[in-house]
Amino acid sequence: MRSVPLLLACSCLLAPAIAEERGQDELRRDIEFAREQVFPALVNISCVTKNYTGGRLERYPSAGSGVVVSPAGHVLTNYHVAADAAEIVCRLPTNEAIPATVIAHDPLTDLSVLKLSLDRRRNADTPLPFARLGDSDALKTGDYVLAMGNPLTLSSSMTLGIVGNPSRVFTSFTGSDIDEMDLGGGQVTGLFTRWIQHDALILPGNSGGPLVNLRGEVVGINELGGTGVGFAIPSNLASHVLNQALTHGSVPRGWLGLTVQPVDKMRLREGALVGSLQPSGPAEKAGMLPGDLILAVNDQPVSVLFFEQVPPFYKRIADLAPGSKARLRIRRGAEEKVLEAEVARMEPYLGDEEEARAVGITVRGITGLMALVRRFPDAQGVLVTGVRPGLPADAAKPSVQPGDILLELGGKKVTDLAAFRTLAAGLGKGKVPVRLRRRDEDLLTVLDMSKKPKDTGGDELPKAWLGVETQVMTEEVANALGMKGMKGFRVTQVLPSTEAEKAGLAVGDVLTTLDGSPLNAYRIQDAEMLKRIVERMSVGTDATFVVRRGGEEKTVAVKLEATPQPAAEAATGENDDLECKARDLVFMDRIDNRWPVAQKGVLITDAARGGPAHLAGLRAGDLLLRVGTDEIPDVAAFDAASKRLRESKPPLVSLFVRRDYRTLYVFVEPVYR
Repeated sequence: MRSVPLLLACSCLLAPAIAEERGQDELRRDIEFAREQVFPALVNISCVTKNYTGGRLERYPSAGSGVVVSPAGHVLTNYHVAADAAEIVCRLPTNEAIPATVIAHDPLTDLSVLKLSLDRRRNADTPLPFARLGDSDALKTGDYVLAMGNPLTLSSSMTLGIVGNPSRVFTSFTGSDIDEMDLGGGQVTGLFTRWIQHDALILPGNSGGPLVNLRGEVVGINELGGTGVGFAIPSNLASHVLNQALTHGSVPRGWLGLTVQPVDKMRLREGALVGSLQPSGPAEKAGMLPGDLILAVNDQPVSVLFFEQVPPFYKRIADLAPGSKARLRIRRGAEEKVLEAEVARMEPYLGDEEEARAVGITVRGITGLMALVRRFPDAQGVLVTGVRPGLPADAAKPSVQPGDILLELGGKKVTDLAAFRTLAAGLGKGKVPVRLRRRDEDLLTVLDMSKKPKDTGGDELPKAWLGVETQVMTEEVANALGMKGMKGFRVTQVLPSTEAEKAGLAVGDVLTTLDGSPLNAYRIQDAEMLKRIVERMSVGTDATFVVRRGGEEKTVAVKLEATPQPAAEAATGENDDLECKARDLVFMDRIDNRWPVAQKGVLITDAARGGPAHLAGLRAGDLLLRVGTDEIPDVAAFDAASKRLRESKPPLVSLFVRRDYRTLYVFVEPVYR
């Protein structure tokens, strides 16, 4: 009689264990099913990759992962796996190796589409395995996923994990801005991506491999990870890139030239805040201003409340057809209006890179976006990315340096990479004049295989100061200018709003005498001679130069100025409620940042760590332009605005700042004491 309760009790104890075992069996079967659907289509990608370093082209082996996604042999992988590949071979888990070519690269999503050369298959009678792309939007936190790939070049591996977040975006520590991901060389990616965060182990070599759900569908392309957390590009975004690549051979996108920020901190429930506009971009031409709220695009409402909604908004703009018209309904203050912008085509950020072996340099083409981000005056010329020791560019006086913009070669204009390629191919054995832009200087040098470079050195600016930059008229430079035997200094830059500019000195002028004394500069080591002479003169006196301009000589008198005010002597201000400090701009701030001479604002010098401004995302180096609706031209205005904030005590303060090449809003919650 007592055995029945005992049996019942035993049954109760066994039930959870049986259920757990059945659950494990079910999970095991699901994993096996998913593996069989995708694993045969996994590819180990071996590349011979091009790399430009030290002024020369080098090749080295590299590896990654990918997945076949069509019976025709199309492969999805990461852009950073295949971007600079000279040769690509894809190996299936059966060890069948098939060469591949590139259909399209898309660095903005870090995706590439490859095509297997099926005519070179050894097993041509065997159907090619391929995987199906699933719906990444259906993923939920906690879903099981499999990461397949070739970690550490160990081919055909698989790990299990769960989704931690199906729509991850990377923001700054303070949550005030989206962090840009750099693939190297300034190549930005992830503009349209909300990553799938998961904990299936991925390591170097997994890049480009598939992330798979238990239904055997590819729901992501793994991109990065390795410390217990991984991130994959959603399959829906990958599917769009694949379709565009197969249709157009590229991934064309619309572009309006704007950045947006979420509106949640503004206590709004609709719209997207315009943070910055590209000068002369479609949105600016249409009349849009920073601070406008975009309420609708082509009559479809816009709601960017959080950073997770920023990438879909950018993709929505990118999906507009280049050349079409976009109706933008905006709110500016209390007024609503409709603007019409012509959608431009989004161009790549980085231009192509290649080697000019005879010259001894590697160069990169300059795109419009690249010129904007790096604050070049235009997209003319090519960017020098490396200089090979001992060859003509390195041996020139002055030597060519990485970061220089090459504008002319052999007296002919270099408009772009194609023009440079043509000119470099036609160079002879003699001396070749080269015109360069180094930051804001206009330099002339001469390529000469037989000469070695010498260092020029540099000293601090003297008390009396001439607002120009110069180069010595060496024999090579003088001959290149058709001024054989000429000595002195060639003006390479005239700093704006200086007495030198007012007196009429111009780039290309050759200064031959000063106050009747010849400037006998003809060696590289004479580079500091002019500065030393000016230093011995008095501030406010006239320095009279004989200037050779073109084929004529003229006399130019320049009033010597005092050395520009250093930053350490600028007026400073502090806001205790925001916990930040600022100072007035000085002359060299505007020059170094390529800001207009009339640029107003105060430079943030400190945002106390953990203080309200720091937590909101304000950074040292930001140029503060506006506090709320108050313009901030200088520290006096900054102090006055700080006083008004202390008196009115608003719970939220908007700061409009310039950071690098763009503007944005920072929303601070002050702590009043």
